[in-house]
Amino acid sequence: MKVIAINGSPRKKWNTATLLEKALEGAASEDAETDLIHLYDLNFKGCVSCFACKLKDGKSYGKCAVKDELTSVLEKLEDADAVILGSPIYLGNSTGEMRSFMERYVFPYLVYSNDLPSLYPKNIPVGFIYTMGIKEEYFDMFGLKKTIELNENFAKRIFGYSESLCSTDTYQFDDYSKYVADRFDPEEKAKRRKEVFPQDCQKAFEMGARFVKRQKTMETRE
Repeated sequence: MKVIAINGSPRKKWNTATLLEKALEGAASEDAETDLIHLYDLNFKGCVSCFACKLKDGKSYGKCAVKDELTSVLEKLEDADAVILGSPIYLGNSTGEMRSFMERYVFPYLVYSNDLPSLYPKNIPVGFIYTMGIKEEYFDMFGLKKTIELNENFAKRIFGYSESLCSTDTYQFDDYSKYVADRFDPEEKAKRRKEVFPQDCQKAFEMGARFVKRQKTMETRE
């Protein structure tokens, strides 16, 4: 089993990356091989609308034809048994890097046909891990429920299964006194970081383990 996590955060050692690492620890606990890829290390763009992935009998049919530093990552993902995508929420959505990645990862497998909805050859779980400074009570205000639902629906249609984990009201700075952020209570943030974030880490661990167990069960049935 191979599980790949994609970090769509510019930070490699903060909330999103930590949760992805925990998810991979969960996958490793079920004897899976794991890999964590940081999108901000790569020089790439989103879909360029060339439609080479949709061209009948084209050499790039079902694959992204753009060649850049994301190409090898997309090739590596073809062999994954589970994929976990992590991103902080910026302005009500995933980061620009994560959105660009998803365009390149998801769109080539999507078919404009009523008969064949996906060119992806396997049924794998794709998980989403979101981190955000706001509380869950503000989801409707920022339209996050729709965003989460849309991403899950695309993943289910293309890859077979999807679920999401949201870590809310996260600890954003190591020292709140250095920043203009009087909207937040540093003590409350620190308390939540200490008491709630570990629970989110456990949920991420369980997601990783659950995905591997799912794939093992599917292999047994086959």
